[in-house]
Amino acid sequence: MATPSKVSAVAEITNDFKESNAAVLTEYRGLTVAQLKQLRVSLGQDTKFSVVKNTLTAIAAKEAGVEAFNDQLAGPTAIAFIKGDAVAAAKSLTDFAKTNKQLVIKTGYFEGKALNASEVAALAALESRELQLAKVAGILKAPAAAAVRIIDALRLKLEEENGAPAAAEAPAAEEAPAAEAEAPAADAAAEAEAPADAAAPEEK
Repeated sequence: MATPSKVSAVAEITNDFKESNAAVLTEYRGLTVAQLKQLRVSLGQDTKFSVVKNTLTAIAAKEAGVEAFNDQLAGPTAIAFIKGDAVAAAKSLTDFAKTNKQLVIKTGYFEGKALNASEVAALAALESRELQLAKVAGILKAPAAAAVRIIDALRLKLEEENGAPAAAEAPAAEEAPAAEAEAPAADAAAEAEAPADAAAPEEK
């Protein structure tokens, strides 16, 4: 019969699986308490590195619908439950494993997809979200004046494209001078007729 402590432990691990967007299964044989603390600090607050019991973890993984760890739960096991940037967490784990050979990365999963040890290493080699954001910020910050000019040019282009009906009204405005040109012609005609009228009395 399961004891209350085991039931509680399974519930906690199940919850950790459900709340994480990624997790990495490791074997930590030979690591000291100080080394584990150092690893937890390097992983940051968004990653929970937990030493777990294999039998309880198997139950919790099944309840959470996680199949990536099937047949992998053996030996001293610890899992990194990642709730934040999976790339940054994977990099911290792989960097730590390079200098601390006792930590062995066995498998993992990311957004529901199972990862083997090589794929975890490949994930760690990607640029972290923070670095990507920093690059974007740098691009936006550096050429500020150029960016404004580009935005203005695009805005004018859109206005020209969307302002086709307004452009069609332009000829109407151009007709005004033509109408004004007709007025002097009419006046000239009137003046030409005036002498003929004035000459009529002389003929009488």
